[in-house]
Amino acid sequence: MSAVPEEFVRRTDALAEEATRPFANSRKVYVPGSRADLRVPMREIALSDTPAMFGNEKNPAFHVYDTSGPYTDPDAHIDLLKGLSPLRARWIEERGDNEALVQPTSEFMRRREKDPALAHMRFERLRPVRRAKAGANVSQMHYARKGLITPEMEFIAIRENQRIEALKEAHLLKRHPGESYGAKLPGLITPEFVRDEVARGRAIIPNNLNHPRASR
Repeated sequence: MSAVPEEFVRRTDALAEEATRPFANSRKVYVPGSRADLRVPMREIALSDTPAMFGNEKNPAFHVYDTSGPYTDPDAHIDLLKGLSPLRARWIEERGDNEALVQPTSEFMRRREKDPALAHMRFERLRPVRRAKAGANVSQMHYARKGLITPEMEFIAIRENQRIEALKEAHLLKRHPGESYGAKLPGLITPEFVRDEVARGRAIIPNNLNHPRASR
């Protein structure tokens, strides 16, 4: 297997530097979950002060979704040749219902990996392909219907709330009630609520074993 061309490495390094440049007037923050490796990224947006004619008051930062992954995080090191860090790898392995393959089961993929004509454009495989163990079901719906709250479910609950607890504590939550159209959403999204919605088939968590970088 030949090495990746030096020019390609140089160009991807430059791209990585550009991709991690922060957005103006905001910063990436992480909201911790119940375990050390569960940190939910959010975008903290700085708001301008209210003009003097309307009260001249300071406005707190506002938090929204941030699905850019490690990009826009000035403290992150992005290596496009290695890919993103596998956020969910430990969560997946801990469940014990899946296993790593020694090699891909696809004959087509095995042929391509041995094809010398593709060596110049081939990336090193850093993680083995995983599959469910015989008789196991590794879907989030399966876990939800068994009554299990996965780290993925907790991640979603934290992100959906967008730090609403902090707004309530600061007495800053003033919003129009809106129209629910019959939906009965709780004031605070909990991991149990997410689990129940997935179990009922009203919510989907599209995470599979071989995409451990998801949930960004």
